[in-house]
Amino acid sequence: MKLIIVFVALSMIASLGLASDPSPLQDFCVADDYSKVFVNGKVCKDPMLATANDFFYDGLDKPDNTSTPLGSVVTSVNVMQMPRLNTLGIDFVPGGKNPPHTHPLGTEILTEGTLYVDFVTSNPENLLISKTLNKGDVFVFPQGLIHFQQNVGYGNSVAIVGLSSQNLGVITIATAVFGADPPISDVVLAKAFQIDKKLVDKLQASFWMDTN
Repeated sequence: MKLIIVFVALSMIASLGLASDPSPLQDFCVADDYSKVFVNGKVCKDPMLATANDFFYDGLDKPDNTSTPLGSVVTSVNVMQMPRLNTLGIDFVPGGKNPPHTHPLGTEILTEGTLYVDFVTSNPENLLISKTLNKGDVFVFPQGLIHFQQNVGYGNSVAIVGLSSQNLGVITIATAVFGADPPISDVVLAKAFQIDKKLVDKLQASFWMDTN
């Protein structure tokens, strides 16, 4: 009986240890986008076929188009753009913001720029943790928590972001709630947000963009 208990306990510990992205068991695992095998992640291509371009991404030194309703744009570099990230910047105009969103699969670390940032802890506390960052400062957004960034400086700002997952996922709150397809019941949303149903209908009819 004692052996069974120990085995169960060790099994639970092992399952907890595998809750995040797996650690590499070889030098690298360059993603093979043409494989017909389906796994949780990407299949490795033959390491002998790897090239320098699998480990390289350019373009982050060039300002992207910030002519958006939000005044910001996210340039993603994940496993889809850089195959080597298998198993392993944001631009803001003055006043530009990256709307409240969450990353269900990874932690985010942000640096550079003059930005007001915050995140909200989970229920029931819903504590707002906020800080104004300047060049060289670093701020961590815990995995899964809703967070937000806004340029509060007088010039354009560039944020450099490090992420703990090869593809951390993103849910932009307003887009997910009011831009769902097909739409969430306006009666449900009106009651959930304690607002008039006509306002919900107006919000659902709006154009919802996602900069992430």
